[in-house]
Amino acid sequence: MYLRIKRVPTVVSNFQKDEAEEGARPGGGCGRNCLQKCCIPGAKLPLYAFTRENKIVGEKGQLVHEKKEPPVAFLDSLLLGEWEDRMQRGLFRYDVTACETKVIPGEYGFIAQLNEGRHLKKRPTEFRVDKVLQPFDGNKFNFTKVGQEEVLFQFEASEDDEVKFFPKAPIDAENSPSVVAINVSPIEYGHVLLIPRILDCLPQRIDKESFLLALYMAAEADNPYFRLGYNSLGAFATINHLHFQAYYLAVPFPIEKAPLKKVSTLECGVKISMLLNYPVRGLVFEGGNTMEDLANAVSDSCICLQDNNIPYNMLISDSGKRIFLLPQCYAEKQALGEVSPELLDTQVNPAVWEISGHMVLKRKQDYEEASEENAWRLLAEVSLSEARFEEVTALIFEVISCGDDGNGGVGQSLIGEPDGNPQSLEDIDALNKGSHKGMVPGKPECLVLQ
Repeated sequence: MYLRIKRVPTVVSNFQKDEAEEGARPGGGCGRNCLQKCCIPGAKLPLYAFTRENKIVGEKGQLVHEKKEPPVAFLDSLLLGEWEDRMQRGLFRYDVTACETKVIPGEYGFIAQLNEGRHLKKRPTEFRVDKVLQPFDGNKFNFTKVGQEEVLFQFEASEDDEVKFFPKAPIDAENSPSVVAINVSPIEYGHVLLIPRILDCLPQRIDKESFLLALYMAAEADNPYFRLGYNSLGAFATINHLHFQAYYLAVPFPIEKAPLKKVSTLECGVKISMLLNYPVRGLVFEGGNTMEDLANAVSDSCICLQDNNIPYNMLISDSGKRIFLLPQCYAEKQALGEVSPELLDTQVNPAVWEISGHMVLKRKQDYEEASEENAWRLLAEVSLSEARFEEVTALIFEVISCGDDGNGGVGQSLIGEPDGNPQSLEDIDALNKGSHKGMVPGKPECLVLQ
């Protein structure tokens, strides 16, 4: 038996329909100005061309920017300006700026938002959660079916290493463009989707080129409050078409404030640390001699998780200088019936934003009763156990440390005594009771029998 859960799918496009309706849609021209062959000829969209040659390393090993003033302010004028234009045109399902938001009192400052409009009028859909890598299915909803009015701009590397902006540029179907589109069910102000090489119809899986593109977008935004996130299949991604999410929120995320324990430094200068005293275990990557060094270390780690059928979430923070990699097991526990009804009743799906500390709540009662203890208890169910996390990190280091003489050996234990009070990690294990082995490393086709 496959492991499946039922959840209300997030509507990210106004053209997203139930899969049954999509499958029954006749072929040929659709007449809705989409991004498929029927509507692309003659279509034009804004194009922001960034330069690849503007990322160097500062004296302290941190990525800094050395670039000329761009022709248009990427975050304020282009991305957020175009996003607000779509809001004025009524393309969103609700006004996210009217949603109540508060910082929950406590050490970490978890953020709670009451978003009652995000799941209304949709019936639960069944999702398979025991297979991280699944083939792209053109019969299901994908981003080529969105309306062109939902696309803000194309995002491509400049051909001559100069940042350029073209208000109207043809869509080159032969060289599939990467685009930035609105999420019509936004979590926060400026919530968008980065869709690499959209016409190539890539499934939801990280590759080096696409991940580097996401880092370039974070660097172009050049604002620590604009972050990108990624959810794998099995970790609450519901659309199997490669995409990252991003939005602007002018407060620190709790995960960004968590203490770290250094694990290793690779020859390329990438430093890898482990989260401490945070309810979800994870690795943090930063530094590197170049942005590509950082991108390669993270993407190799993601590919390792994917190939070993381990669901994960990822946060790109600090303008692309810090990446949090977070393997998780909540959906697996949910499918096995091992999540308490009390947590399930909240209808919170702990994906990258929730794990990072931005709790999107759908019931007013949960919002009014929100506390750091409740947030911690939910996220503790997401985390791998200490033993399982050590197994997973060993798999990652076997891949990225191959041939590396860094400070952390491949066979070295990666779970040490935290520098501070270890009680929080013990609490996690008390709540977690260990992670299941339903997703077996090296067996991406594995099934879990009940």
